[in-house]
Amino acid sequence: MTSEITLFVNPTAGRGRGAHAAQPAASALRAAGFSVRTVLGENAEDALRRAREAVEDGTGALVTVGGDGMVNLALQAVAGTRTPLGVVAVGTGNDFARALGLPIRDPVRAGELAARALKGAHIRDIDLGRTDGRWFATVLASGFDSRVNDRGNRMRWPSGRFKYDLAMLAELASFKPIPYKIALDDGEIREIEATLVAVGNASSYGGGMRICAGADLTDGLFDVTVVGDCSRTTLIKVFPKVYRGTHLGHPVVTTHRVASITLAADGITGYADGERLGPLPLTAECVRGAVRVLAPVPAPGRKAANPGLR
Repeated sequence: MTSEITLFVNPTAGRGRGAHAAQPAASALRAAGFSVRTVLGENAEDALRRAREAVEDGTGALVTVGGDGMVNLALQAVAGTRTPLGVVAVGTGNDFARALGLPIRDPVRAGELAARALKGAHIRDIDLGRTDGRWFATVLASGFDSRVNDRGNRMRWPSGRFKYDLAMLAELASFKPIPYKIALDDGEIREIEATLVAVGNASSYGGGMRICAGADLTDGLFDVTVVGDCSRTTLIKVFPKVYRGTHLGHPVVTTHRVASITLAADGITGYADGERLGPLPLTAECVRGAVRVLAPVPAPGRKAANPGLR
């Protein structure tokens, strides 16, 4: 394996944390004996082109510095290749790093772990989701949560997470169930009324909301969480449980494990890894072992079983 590592940096991630994190992460890698090249790009399209060129040129690893959006962009370059992906998580959500058990907002330790993984060949193969040729790592969101994203993205004020809190309040005020058509594993189309449908390759989105709490990155399956037709009051009661994953036991919530899913609903946008995919309908498939990652292997028994799945 080549000793050159490519840092794939989003300088604006986490309100500027990406720019500040790149240097200490690079220093940690250099101290371990690696040479480091940095890729920025003038925009997302240019950055992805540069990342793909680095992969084609045989870089030893592509290490993202930023948040889940930057991870999502990097996946488009490394998925299906032998180039491993490292993560220096300094964004707002960092759900992919959480799923892998990696440090959050600690670029020195993240760089050191990536170097140790490369030297010790501690490289894991994990699953990814794919929809319309685009890869994603964590959760495909649709419904109430994606409407909050839509509204938040349109708002120019305030900035940061508070913007999405306000967007959520506004969506709650106009809340009503959404008619979905869903097909699980190419089965028959089901027509349901639901608040949201989340398709999880990993367990969380939105900075630790464990919407698909039982998801496993290596089982070749999505965990699908359906929050059904419920009142505004019920939604407000269920929502706080998402941070602990205990919402899965609520009567309004149903779950499924599938290798593929098709979602259709008028006027609903799909988001994956927090990035806009486009309007439904969308079909997603779980691709086993689609990417190699620089991350520790979980200790036996570390992942708790989820009794809410059925």
